[in-house]
Amino acid sequence: MSNNNFQELFVRYAKNPIIITRDLPYQANTVFNAAAARMEGQTILLIRIEDRRGISHLTVARSRDGVSDWQFDLQPTFPPDPEHYPEELWGVEDPRITFMEESGAFYFTYTAYSLDGPLVALAKTKDFKQFERLGAVLLPENKDAALFPQRINGRWAMLHRPVLHSGAHIWIAFSPDLKHWGDHQIVMRARTGGWWDANKIGLSPQPLYTPEGWLILYHGVRVTGGGVIYRLGLALLDLENPARLLRRSQEWIFGPMETYEQHGDVDNVVFPCGWIEQGDEVRLYYGGADTCIAMATAHKNDLLEYLKHCPEK
Repeated sequence: MSNNNFQELFVRYAKNPIIITRDLPYQANTVFNAAAARMEGQTILLIRIEDRRGISHLTVARSRDGVSDWQFDLQPTFPPDPEHYPEELWGVEDPRITFMEESGAFYFTYTAYSLDGPLVALAKTKDFKQFERLGAVLLPENKDAALFPQRINGRWAMLHRPVLHSGAHIWIAFSPDLKHWGDHQIVMRARTGGWWDANKIGLSPQPLYTPEGWLILYHGVRVTGGGVIYRLGLALLDLENPARLLRRSQEWIFGPMETYEQHGDVDNVVFPCGWIEQGDEVRLYYGGADTCIAMATAHKNDLLEYLKHCPEK
């Protein structure tokens, strides 16, 4: 049953979009799908930038207030390196950052676009200046992956999204060392029929810890006669067993409504790869129409309260 009291959980920043292509210090086609982190009093965005060849790389932007006065690296921070990592032949895309307190480092998954399709790769950094690639960790076709921030029952966990004959669903995998992944299980299936999230779903930003469970924001893809529409929903996973889905929203809670979300290189897309917490506030950074970066805010308690009214799974 829908709950009309929670239609606008995320509120768009009034001065969206916060980053557009002409803000960059070098020439590019589009800027979008940024991972986010906090470090030393700054908001760090690891931005996907598509050059005019159509190949994507990642560049760091820093801001004190998280919405303005962005300082960009003058050259691509994390360009594809197909000579040493052939899976990056056609670019690196859509990172998700997780801070691992155990090692004091930021790890990020990203999509490496290989000759045989997109796959999940992993890298780490402590300062967003020096990076260590850990290489491909999952076979193609797979993307929309993110790590949990701590070991769960002694193992690392990662959500990911392979494409199968039955559709594109959200899976979980476990690892003793962040390199070798197994015990793959479906966490959440795409719905079927006329739903907003039928046939194809995927994780959006990294999982967030809450005392009630792991808070998940995911995207659903609706195929229409006019093209596709990317919208967002919420879910909650069990803290001790994140393969167990506790609750899931039936309605989408955020979708393309503004011009910068509806018109661009890919129309009708809101696609977040990063969110950060500042007290009870959650700041969501998302790509609009694969062309710009925008920001929206919500209160974590409101998100959890909304999920309490969603069906148990």
